[in-house]
Amino acid sequence: MNYQILLAFVLATATLAVSPGPDNIFVLTQSIANGKRKGLATVYGLISGCLVHTSLLAFGVSALIKENESIYFIIKLFGAAYLVYLAFMVCKSPSDINLQQKGVTDKSDFQLFKQGFIMNVLNPKVTIFFLAFFPGFLFSETISALLQFYILGLLFMFVSFIIFSLIAILASQLSSFIKGNNKVGVVLKWLQVSVFLGIAVYLLFSNK
Repeated sequence: MNYQILLAFVLATATLAVSPGPDNIFVLTQSIANGKRKGLATVYGLISGCLVHTSLLAFGVSALIKENESIYFIIKLFGAAYLVYLAFMVCKSPSDINLQQKGVTDKSDFQLFKQGFIMNVLNPKVTIFFLAFFPGFLFSETISALLQFYILGLLFMFVSFIIFSLIAILASQLSSFIKGNNKVGVVLKWLQVSVFLGIAVYLLFSNK
């Protein structure tokens, strides 16, 4: 088992979870508008949805790997190309972080959990991202690919849960800090670009 690969996966996941995106911005705005508990309910829903994407990836890709190693190589090439595309799209996007609370209403904890879950599960971009992100981080020659994908998925969920929960708990302080510091958006933007490109290069040159 290669623990360095797992550590790299955890660090990349943490960086992406911190970088501004629709999920963590949604958690932040819900927490600011409706309080910490509602923000955490949203987090639980979003993270639970990742289990669906992990299962789709684990059963689909692990089966392909068993059938043909060259198909797995094509999947890695697709993943690298998609990550470069994501880096390009982040480059084109503005650096400011929009924390407007339009459409934020006071809902029950279960409604917010359900909204977060559905928002995640029905987003095909999450499945595509998992397909691009996970295959390069298989970390063992002895553990089955199916189990490795589930371990990576659970690690992704755990790290994202910790960071998203901190965002919900520290919502007001984070909001004030972001609004008062114009450089935050720029730093997070280029950090995200660097991570996407770094993983793309890793996928292209990894021997696994």
